[in-house]
Amino acid sequence: MTKIEELRKKNDFPIYDYRDERFKKYCSIIGFLDPEEIISYMNENTPIPEEGNIYVPSVSELEKFPIIEEIRKVCFGGLDIQAGYCNGRNSTFNGFEYHKGSEVNIACCDLVLILGQRSDISDELTYSVEQPEVFFIEKGTVYEMYGTTLHLSPLRVCEEGFRDVIILPRGTNTPLSEEEKAARQDAIEKGDKEARLLLLKQKWVISHPEREPLIKQGAHPGVTGPNKELFY
Repeated sequence: MTKIEELRKKNDFPIYDYRDERFKKYCSIIGFLDPEEIISYMNENTPIPEEGNIYVPSVSELEKFPIIEEIRKVCFGGLDIQAGYCNGRNSTFNGFEYHKGSEVNIACCDLVLILGQRSDISDELTYSVEQPEVFFIEKGTVYEMYGTTLHLSPLRVCEEGFRDVIILPRGTNTPLSEEEKAARQDAIEKGDKEARLLLLKQKWVISHPEREPLIKQGAHPGVTGPNKELFY
């Protein structure tokens, strides 16, 4: 039995393969790149925490790999980018984010993504946990996630956890300056709803109320329904 077949047997929601046509609404596969070298580095040099996730926006050693320079030139059209990683043990849906531009990922192991559409967030800034779709991603897959795609960290499909390289425009997911926080608050007071979702630079977040780390950071608790879990 394959891993995706095991996951489908253990869970009561559909789990699609990343080669399914549905995936094209959210991401595209970047098939010309060889991620083997950077995956080996990740496995040997980046930890998986005992609990929760760790996210590092920029790692200078990762940014020296030729594959990252190829991604900068071809996938981001020469823009300045950062390469970091998200490693962890997350197994619940519990929140979503989006950026106003693409994100490129390198799956360093098999993992699962929970993906939705930014346009499905309601005018009241709520989003049902029943709305996104669940995708199995195979180790070694390099994929571009569109700026319209709701996502958060991957979900693990084994006890060890997951490792995922994340490439974004430089500065994304770093703290807002005091001036930027003030501008955000001013926009909220003037009635701009989306400003309530702005949490970090180029990062808009809607969280499940049970996702304590995000709520403590100030994320908007707009994800409704049960905090679903992936059983592996």
